[in-house]
Amino acid sequence: MRRGNVERDAVISASGLTPDASRVIPNPPPLTPHASRLKPRAVPHFTALPPLALYIHIPWCVRKCPYCDFNSHEIRGGREEAPSREYLAALIADLDTALPLVWGRRIVSIFFGGGTPSLMSGETVDAILAAVRARLPLNPDAEITLEANPGTAEAGKFRAFRAAGVNRLSIGIQSFNPRHLKALGRIHDDHEARCAIEIAAREFDNFNLDLMYGLPEQSVEDALADMDAAIAYSPQHLSAYHLTLEPNTYFHRYPPKLPDDDTTAAMQEAIEARLAVADYRHYETSAFAQPGARCAHNLNYWTFGDYLGIGAGAHSKISFPERILRQMRYKQPAQYMAKAMAGDAVQEQHDVPACDVGFEFMMNALRLNSGFESRIFAERAGLPLTAVLRELDIAEQRGLLTRDHLRIEPTALGRRFLNDLLQIFLNKEENER
Repeated sequence: MRRGNVERDAVISASGLTPDASRVIPNPPPLTPHASRLKPRAVPHFTALPPLALYIHIPWCVRKCPYCDFNSHEIRGGREEAPSREYLAALIADLDTALPLVWGRRIVSIFFGGGTPSLMSGETVDAILAAVRARLPLNPDAEITLEANPGTAEAGKFRAFRAAGVNRLSIGIQSFNPRHLKALGRIHDDHEARCAIEIAAREFDNFNLDLMYGLPEQSVEDALADMDAAIAYSPQHLSAYHLTLEPNTYFHRYPPKLPDDDTTAAMQEAIEARLAVADYRHYETSAFAQPGARCAHNLNYWTFGDYLGIGAGAHSKISFPERILRQMRYKQPAQYMAKAMAGDAVQEQHDVPACDVGFEFMMNALRLNSGFESRIFAERAGLPLTAVLRELDIAEQRGLLTRDHLRIEPTALGRRFLNDLLQIFLNKEENER
C-alpha cells in the first residue's frame, strides 16, 4: 500500500526514509566517511535508552500498485487471506531470536504495516499481539495501529481487529475519484472507500486516512475535492502525500502524465490551507492531526526513538549504552520464513558510526514542523549537540532553521527545501572547509 513521497531528490529516497505517516521504516545506508570534530574513537553514549516501538511487516497484497516500491508481494487466489499460519510462526520465531537485544524494555507502540495487513484475520492479529504481550512489557496506553485497504474492509474483520487490541486504523484511501483510483491501480472504488471509512468510524475512536495528490491528470480542484470528502468523515488524522515515481516500480518504467511542479505546489498549498481551516495541525511533512491525535508510533521514528522490526524486509534501530545497531530482515517472504524458523532472519546489520549519527537524527527530526527540543539530541543520538554545531550554524545562516538553547526547528524555507537542509548535515567535508 505504498503511498507517495513529498521529497523530489535523492537525499530522502536514497536514505530509505519514507515519509509515509502510517508506516515509517527509516534505514539510512552507510555514508561516505567524512571529516568530523568527534574524536576518532568516539561512540554514542546513552545514560537512558530511547523509547522502543515494534513494527510488524505483513508483505502481501491482493495486487501490487504501479507506484509502490515497498516490500509487498501479490498473493495467489484473489482476495484470499495471506498464508497466516506459517507466517505467524515465523514472526514469533523472529521475535524470540530478537528478544536478547531488547530484553526488559517496554514497548510504547506497535504498527502493522505492509503490504496489506488487513488481509489477515482477526484471529491471526490476536495471536500475534498475544505472542508480543507474552514476551515484552507493553505500555497500558500503547498505540497499536493496523493498515487497512478499503478493498479488504469488512465490518466483522474490523471489529475483530479492535477486539484483538488494535486501537488505531490507517486506511489507504488515496482518492475518492474513480478515475484517479483506476489510474493508480487500486483494487477498490470510491464506494468501497466510503464504506471502509464508515465501518472504521463505528469500530475505532482513532483512525487515519491516507490521501495522495499530484495524481495523473489531477487538477487542484480535484485534489481539494478529495480532501473535502475526507474531512467530512472527521478522521482524527490525515496524511497527504505527493505521488512520486520511485525506482523499481511500474510507474518509473512507464511514467504516467503527471501535473507539473507548479500545479502540485499549488495543490500542496491549497491542501494545507483547507486542513488548517478544518483544525488539522500540520505537524510533519505529510501528516495532519486534530489536537491530541498525532501518530505516536511515527513520532517515535521522527524523534529518533528505537524500533524493533519483525517480518519480511523489516528494519530495526536498537540503541545500547555505547552503540546504535541497524538491522534488515530477509525480504522475500518464503526465504524470510525459512530463515526466521532457523533463528537467522537478519540479512544485514551494522553499527552506526558516530560520525553518521547527526545526519540520521536530523533526517528524522527535521521533518517535524516544530522541530525538536535541543536536549533531545543528546538523549536520542547519544552525542553532545556540539557534534553538529557547525552544521547548525550553517543552516541558520542560510535561513533554513532557527534555534535557541531550548529548541531547534526548520523555518518555512527549510521545510520547503528540506533536502537542502539535510545536505548540510550529510556533506560534512564541505562544511569543514
